[in-house]
Amino acid sequence: MNQFDLDWIQWPAMVLTVLAAWWIGSQRPKRRMAEFIFFIISNALWVVWGYHTHAYALIILQVFLFVMNLRGFRKNAKGDK
Repeated sequence: MNQFDLDWIQWPAMVLTVLAAWWIGSQRPKRRMAEFIFFIISNALWVVWGYHTHAYALIILQVFLFVMNLRGFRKNAKGDK
């Protein structure tokens, strides 16, 4: 694979991260659920991009953020505040 094959992944990852951050404080439960799903997908995309570019600190950060987003998703699904 050449160096530029996966560079495009950073753009959908960035868009999903921004959308999720925008909706994080929403009062609507469906929008909060979408926020966690968007964050989780963006975490996965950032890991792929980080691996591709050898950005291992970014990968570790995304794993920790994924765990926190998964926790938020589960709490929101249960209706906890």
